[in-house]
Amino acid sequence: MRIAVVGVCASGKTTIVDALRQAGYDAYVVAQEHSIIPDLWRRSRPDHLVVLEADLETIRRRRGPAWPEWLYRTQRDRLADARAHATVTVDTGALTVDDTVRTILAAIQSRA
Repeated sequence: MRIAVVGVCASGKTTIVDALRQAGYDAYVVAQEHSIIPDLWRRSRPDHLVVLEADLETIRRRRGPAWPEWLYRTQRDRLADARAHATVTVDTGALTVDDTVRTILAAIQSRA
């Protein structure tokens, strides 16, 4: 099972992909937030698409207070197509890595 993970910068993509891989899943990051190609995430033909969300306050806590709002908004806009087609969207702002992974796997299992 191939799981593509997208999200704005500092939403936790790399951390969550690492955790999913450790659990035995074929998970990978798609840098959709940096691409003007709306459906870049489709190119790798994932079985499931995960969108990680985090609000600007959370991103600034993770990246620093100077993280620009315009960039955050641009990245969110670039994720619109992925958000519309996601298996699950998870706000990582208040969740632990384990909670996020459990939420993702529960959503995937409910689609089986």
